[in-house]
Amino acid sequence: MRTDDKIKISKIEKYYNLTSKALAIVKKSIVKGKEIQAHEIIQMVECYLYDAKHFEKKGNYVNSFACLNYAHGWLDAGARLKIFDVKDNQLFTV
Repeated sequence: MRTDDKIKISKIEKYYNLTSKALAIVKKSIVKGKEIQAHEIIQMVECYLYDAKHFEKKGNYVNSFACLNYAHGWLDAGARLKIFDVKDNQLFTV
């Protein structure tokens, strides 16, 4: 078995923190008139972050990491669709 095909807890923590930081930013950056879409995205992100912690606690790091990727993907979609007015190209695909 290869040793580089495992997801380390440090990677999960890194991306959990990164996505949580991005979530905090978008909550303050909702474009006027896009509140309904923004809240739907925020709810999805919060659910995926919750699921990521759930899987992490069970030792299922693959699913935890997958949830983090989905969560951040929702944030990036909101940024690209101009639902969130964000400029940070380190946290978002803008």
